[in-house]
Amino acid sequence: MAFATPSVLFDNHGRPLEYVRLAVTDRCNLRCFYCMPAEGIEYLPKNELLSYEEMERTVRVLAGLGVRKARLTGGEPFVRRDLVPFIGRLSEIPGIEDISLTTNGVLTAPHVPELARIGVKAVNLSLDTLDRTRFHRITRRDELPRVLDTFYALLAAGIQVKINAVVMDGQNTQDLVPLAELTRELPVDVRFIEEMPFNGGSHAAIGIPWDHRRIREHLAENFPGLTPVASKPGATATDYTIPGHLGRVGIIAAYSRTFCGTCNRIRLTAEGGLKTCLYDQGVLDVRALLRGGASDLEVQEALANAFRFRAANGFEAEQQRPLHQLSFESMSTIGG
Repeated sequence: MAFATPSVLFDNHGRPLEYVRLAVTDRCNLRCFYCMPAEGIEYLPKNELLSYEEMERTVRVLAGLGVRKARLTGGEPFVRRDLVPFIGRLSEIPGIEDISLTTNGVLTAPHVPELARIGVKAVNLSLDTLDRTRFHRITRRDELPRVLDTFYALLAAGIQVKINAVVMDGQNTQDLVPLAELTRELPVDVRFIEEMPFNGGSHAAIGIPWDHRRIREHLAENFPGLTPVASKPGATATDYTIPGHLGRVGIIAAYSRTFCGTCNRIRLTAEGGLKTCLYDQGVLDVRALLRGGASDLEVQEALANAFRFRAANGFEAEQQRPLHQLSFESMSTIGG
């Protein structure tokens, strides 16, 4: 079908929208304390999740609006059955040039050869520590060996690997240096992420002692010659090289929100909610449109209209939320 809008869509602040993060499930096989309570969260009934067909249709419409990259997230994507065939179908959508994944790696290793065959370009691997005891304490599961199996399988398959490590005071700050050391001999990016308030708990969000400045200072103390490199448009991480290292380290100021000015991404939650900012409450019920009989053109127009009222940054989006109750959400429901 023909679309009436230009090939690149800009929001009301002049930022191109080229990248969708697609949560395929709200379920997860880990219980990381910074993401959800120990007992887990109340998962959505299956019929309230977008079907693969609905997600595929939405991505086709978004591709008509200029979206070129799709990243599959969760929850944990691989807890949903038939994920890999779905990825294959997404890769065939005209206009989608880049398919990538974010995973905790527990169930991923057996699928790596097929991911490489399909053409998955990059995988972000959530890994907050290389210490098995701390991994168990943080995730409430003893799964570090399986995650490391995935890590090495991805490298062997030639898939770009980025490790995402959430930096938590009193929990894993001693792991920053060992994780960064992975970049010495391996072509991997290790990104350290400021802790965010999306933990599914009931306490209010507070400031963080390990912000992007302190993380950088700690890395610089341990790796002399730490040098920033130019960021690509829309990048969330500030990347650094270390002399003699094959890979790079990066810092994502997710709580400080220093990268909002060039943000080019949107999120689609597992239940079909459109989020034009990680910190907003959701701006459009895409599932209702799809199941209400809307045509592709009507869905496209609704999406384009939502993009015209996008918050300037995460702070503005947070202020627009009722009661500012960020901590009642889990990152598992938001979509990584």
